Amino acid sequence: GGGLMIDWLPTANRSSDWPQARVCIAGLGASGFSAADVLLHYGAQVRVIEGADSPSLQDKAHLLEILGAEVTLGAPEATLPDCDLVITSPGWRPNHPILAAATARGIPIWGDVELAWRFQQPDRIVPWLAVTGTNGKTTTVTMLESILRAAGLTTSAVGNVGRPILETVLDEVAYDVLAVELSSFQLHWAPSLSLHSAAVLNLEPDHLEWYETLAPTPAAAYAADKARIYHQVTNSCIYNVEDPTTEQMVVDADVVEGARAIGFTLGVPGPSMLGVVDDYLVDRAFIPQRRDSALELALIEDLPSSSPHMIANALAAAGLARSFGVSARAVREGLRNYELGPHRIETIASQAGVTWVDDSKATNAHAALAAIESFESVILIAGGLAKGTRFEQMVRQGRGRIKAALLIGADRGVVAEAFASEADEVPTFVFDCLEPQVMTAVVARAGELAQPGDTVLLAPACASQDIFVDYADRGDQFARAVRTFLTPQGGD
Repeated sequence: GGGLMIDWLPTANRSSDWPQARVCIAGLGASGFSAADVLLHYGAQVRVIEGADSPSLQDKAHLLEILGAEVTLGAPEATLPDCDLVITSPGWRPNHPILAAATARGIPIWGDVELAWRFQQPDRIVPWLAVTGTNGKTTTVTMLESILRAAGLTTSAVGNVGRPILETVLDEVAYDVLAVELSSFQLHWAPSLSLHSAAVLNLEPDHLEWYETLAPTPAAAYAADKARIYHQVTNSCIYNVEDPTTEQMVVDADVVEGARAIGFTLGVPGPSMLGVVDDYLVDRAFIPQRRDSALELALIEDLPSSSPHMIANALAAAGLARSFGVSARAVREGLRNYELGPHRIETIASQAGVTWVDDSKATNAHAALAAIESFESVILIAGGLAKGTRFEQMVRQGRGRIKAALLIGADRGVVAEAFASEADEVPTFVFDCLEPQVMTAVVARAGELAQPGDTVLLAPACASQDIFVDYADRGDQFARAVRTFLTPQGGD
């Protein structure tokens, strides 16, 4: 059955009458645990439902039970209890029976981002500068954090990266501004965000299995969720000039009166854009004389690499920072201070003219293509869990640079089909082993094929959990295999 709808829920915030509310929390990951913890602290009646079971989940459940929650673990078939509100983890698909039941009963569903946004109100409101897109989100949001820090602002990169956003919002620290990475899943369940400024970096079909039941098509539903980031923006909507879909999202967005559309481009920028002139990243958006001049922000050589996607990410981060009034000097200093995280186009070794590069974080075709396009001659290691996506476009656009392809993982056949149809001249080697030691064999074969000037690139274009714990484990196994391969056995 349903409950009496609580009339304050549509405008609920931290000071609402939470002891009245029965809240069901779907999923006990990091975000689910922090949501349960916070809501219990504010007196809500909390039920947690988690399909999996493990010792670490049991520890979390025990803690929450001490605080007064009811927790159900290892119940994939559990049904929705009587409640007034559902807080869902990003990994739960919209067609999950519990979420479908809530939708059917008209019970509101929020994600952890929505809960965090509500709990800033009414008196701890910090502006959010947010980033979404298929690829480059984490790089852009951590670059933005570096720039904001260089400007002397108290900030943190949160959301789909770092600690749960709810913890940051309720921190003792008085933040000036937050750099927020938002996935399409998080945006799907965050209807009331009103961001200071937002950027959509790019849009490629990804995660379509999450959207498989959504109308009109999974790809359109995915795009619509990305577009929600612009809804109610108060200052700047930053879009990718080279990706017309992102510009259309801004055109269609229901923004606050006075918000501006700001483009970023790898070419020379027009007015109200950031772009590149000679070797400089420049701003023609946030300066008074933008009709006839541009402000130099940084040199391309200030960036960790000069690859096109790195420049694009830096321009998006710079645009968000400039929208918040950050100086050109702080933009440059922040970009200079920035260091790439592990497993992102990370050079593992260079020996005998061959460079070995770990881009295990490239978990979709678009990210992998960005890596391929960073090098002239590539021995590509790809494959894993394809998540329902195809690789024809990646192969077609990258074929001029790919010298050989070594394919691993559960969906190696799907990647092999793309090579067969789009680049049958590229030698393709398929490895059937589905154990981590597959990396030893792959690296040995790559070493045989590689000539001076080649880059052996792990850019899988797929998720990793078919063989590895996660993308970091996959990158670590690759690095270990490379070091073993390059260290001559025995001595003299």
